[in-house]
Amino acid sequence: MKRTAAWLLVIFVSLAWSMPALAAHRENRSIGENGREARRAQKQYQKYSKRQAKRQRKAMKRYQKAQRQAAKRQQRQYQAHR
Repeated sequence: MKRTAAWLLVIFVSLAWSMPALAAHRENRSIGENGREARRAQKQYQKYSKRQAKRQRKAMKRYQKAQRQAAKRQQRQYQAHR
């Protein structure tokens, strides 16, 4: 019984000791250490940038369309009151 308890204690202590070391290694690793992760992060950032640029273009088109329509309305009002 004592032998089993001692054996289990050794196993648990060794597992508990190795866990923080593995977690620290994973957490402290920067993107530059792994080329694959760096390429993936770069690809994600490019995708995000393209998406944002597309949204900006669409917003600009909507704004320009609204400006044209407002100018037309103003022109019609000017023509009607003349």
